[in-house]
Amino acid sequence: MRDALDLNTVRVYAAVVDEQSFAGAARLLALPSSNVSRHVATLERRLGVRLLERSTRHLHMTEAGRLLYERAKPLLDALLATEEELGAVQRELRGPLRMCMPGEAPRLLAPILAEFCSLHPGVELECDTRMTGLESLREEDMDLAIVFHRGRQDDSAFITRELATLPSIVVAAPSLLAKTGTPRHARELKSLPCITTLSALKGQPWQFLDAAGEIVKVPVRSRYRVNSGELAGAGALQGIGFAILAAFACQEDLAAGRLVEVPLDLRPAPLQLLGAYSHRHSVTARVRALLELMQVRLAVAGNAGS
Repeated sequence: MRDALDLNTVRVYAAVVDEQSFAGAARLLALPSSNVSRHVATLERRLGVRLLERSTRHLHMTEAGRLLYERAKPLLDALLATEEELGAVQRELRGPLRMCMPGEAPRLLAPILAEFCSLHPGVELECDTRMTGLESLREEDMDLAIVFHRGRQDDSAFITRELATLPSIVVAAPSLLAKTGTPRHARELKSLPCITTLSALKGQPWQFLDAAGEIVKVPVRSRYRVNSGELAGAGALQGIGFAILAAFACQEDLAAGRLVEVPLDLRPAPLQLLGAYSHRHSVTARVRALLELMQVRLAVAGNAGS
C-alpha cells in the first residue's frame, strides 16, 4: 500500500503555482525559499512525475502538474474555509480586508461597510474607490472587488457572488427626444446617439432581455463612452445620447422631468452588483461575512423600495 500524499507538500506546490514563483510562495507561507523548493522536489519524487517546468523567468505547469493543481486546489480551499468557519465560532473576526469598488457603489454600500466594521472591531478595512473592475484582482493584492455587470459573466478566472439585481431603464433628455423622436423598438437605437457605460458593458453592444429572458444584443453608436453610471447620467441630462441607467439612480431626474423613460419592446438587462474574488485567494471568513451582510441588507432595501 502506497503512503498517502503529504498534504503540506501539496499545499506548498499550490502556493508556488498561485504566486508563479518559489520566492512568492515562500513569502506567502512564511517559509525559507529552500524549504519551498524541497517540498516541491519531494512531491515530484513521490509522484514520479515532473510537475513544473522551470526557466530563469517563468514557471509552467506540466500536464501532470496541471492535473494535480486542478484536483487539489478546490480541496485545499475547502479545508481552509472549514478551518476558518470552525475557528470563527470560537473567536471574533480579525485581520485585514482589502477591497475596491467603483465610485458610485458607496451610495449603496457605505452604510453596510460602516455597520460591518462596527459589528467586527477586529477587522481592519481598506476600501479603495480609485481602482475598479476585475483587473484590480489581477494586478493588486485585493481580497474583494465590488463590480457592476450587465449580461452574462464571461471571466472564469474569478468567483463572483451576486449581491443585488438592479432593474434598469432606457432614458433620454426631452431635448434629445425633440430631435430624434421617441423610439419604440430597441433596434431603432442602432441609428441613434447612445451613451456607453464601459464599467457594465465593456464597450459591447447594449444588452436587452426578450420575453423568454434571453439576452439580445443591440449594437449602438456612441461618441460618449464613460466608466461610470454617474457620468452616463450626466451625459443623458445634457442630451448627448440615450442611456441605460439603473432605475434607482435616476428617480429624481425622472420625477423632475429632466429625464424621460423610453419604453421599448425589449427591456434592458438588469444591472448586477457582484462581489468578486480570485481563484488565487481562498475566500476568508472576513470576506464571506461581509458578502453575507451585503446580501441581507440589499435584499431588505430592495423589498422596501418595491
